[in-house]
Amino acid sequence: MPETANEAINMYQASVPIVLRALTNLKTILGKAEAWAGEKNVKEETVLNARLALDMLPFSKQIQLVSDNAKGIAARLGNVENPSYADDEKTFAELHERLQKTIDFVKSVPEAGFSGSETRELVLKFPQRTMEFTGLAYLTGFGLPNFFFHYTTAYAILRHSGVPLGKPDYLGG
Repeated sequence: MPETANEAINMYQASVPIVLRALTNLKTILGKAEAWAGEKNVKEETVLNARLALDMLPFSKQIQLVSDNAKGIAARLGNVENPSYADDEKTFAELHERLQKTIDFVKSVPEAGFSGSETRELVLKFPQRTMEFTGLAYLTGFGLPNFFFHYTTAYAILRHSGVPLGKPDYLGG
């Protein structure tokens, strides 16, 4: 956060590098899950459909939501169109492709578009409600927390399933 009231936050630096690091880590984690499944003779769909509780979304959906949140953060704060992805991934390869496509999109958003986004008004429309934010409130109170909720849940599902992961995998290099 800014050290003084007069110091502005760099919304690009507060979002894009953080999201890119986590997406890159998630690609590595996904690769470890795929290798583990192969070594242990665990069916791909078993891993992709794994969940921590019966009423939660499966691993594959967690990856899709990580992707959606990353795209949303970059697009909304970078003032560009948010691409829509089909959410139809059914294999490790398709999830890898989804994550790479998301990384490529986030990297493509020009830093200049983030200028002034901390005070930009953002409106998110969901089937049950509409949420209004300034850019900074969105990033710190919704965008990043929601992104990391699904990132952490994906990691936890794999750990719970037996994939040998640790904190260094989650945090990355």
